[in-house]
Amino acid sequence: MHYFRLRVMRIGGSPHAVAAGLAIGVVSAWTPFLGLHIAFAIPLAYLFGGSMVAAALGTTFANPITCPIIWPLTWKIGEVMLGQSATGHDSLDLGALFAHLDVSQLWRPILEPMLLGALPPGIVCGAIIYAITYFGVRSFRDRRLERLTARAGALKAMQGEPGA
Repeated sequence: MHYFRLRVMRIGGSPHAVAAGLAIGVVSAWTPFLGLHIAFAIPLAYLFGGSMVAAALGTTFANPITCPIIWPLTWKIGEVMLGQSATGHDSLDLGALFAHLDVSQLWRPILEPMLLGALPPGIVCGAIIYAITYFGVRSFRDRRLERLTARAGALKAMQGEPGA
């Protein structure tokens, strides 16, 4: 986590660009389209003036630890938003549906609720990540500039230059 934090803090661009890119990556990670998160995040980051590198990093929010939480949560939220109940889905043969990759049969019972259900938690997480990242990057860069300025002043003083 420490390495990831430093990596984000050192991404080039304004604090807004870094924060927007990371937030967009996190929002795209909530979608059910595993493997396509980066393909969604990078163009959106470009459109919103975010860092495309930060967007790619943000998609790592969907990982083997979080996906078992994200998928059922988004599916249940989507079912509630669509006014559907889980009854009738007990007889789905997911293995057969995925084996044939029949998106038309996967759309209604699985993908539609997951995609719709990804919006509320994705937007909330994205907003939180944006705020934390924006203020974190800005603070990190301000402290770094102060350290560099102090170091330059000390170097001038040691060399005996006027104005130090």
